[in-house]
Amino acid sequence: MTLDDLKKIFLSPTLFRLETILSPRLVPVLYGTGLAALLLWSVGHLFASFGRNFGDGLWGLLEIAVFGALFLIVLRVVCEVLLVFFKANEATTRAVSLSRVPASLIDEVRDAIHDIAEDDGHYEDGETSTDVTTTTPAPRRTARRSPPPASKPDI
Repeated sequence: MTLDDLKKIFLSPTLFRLETILSPRLVPVLYGTGLAALLLWSVGHLFASFGRNFGDGLWGLLEIAVFGALFLIVLRVVCEVLLVFFKANEATTRAVSLSRVPASLIDEVRDAIHDIAEDDGHYEDGETSTDVTTTTPAPRRTARRSPPPASKPDI
């Protein structure tokens, strides 16, 4: 996330309207802030524990390794859970918008045309696919008529 993205978030009306979901863009900021907090805690705890005496300093190194690793794992899991939650929300929103009932037959036809255009979107106007084969229609068969039954001579 760049500085321009942060300016756009905090200075635009996006922050005050609930039409767009802003949180997925803030998860990396949360992760970076958590890493910075872990680093600051580690350095502060290191100096504080060695400031008391050498034995506390060694114990402080062990605390930094154990609690720092635990905090890092918890932070990573929380951020991934948030991202998965927002991806599921996005997929559900997309599914709901796709299942909407068209307002009229014209909308249905328009959607069908767009779907067909997306399926065949790689063809230009007038081009045909090379994998489509054209066949000539089979010759028409004429029905055979059986000869009329022979009539009996009048006697």
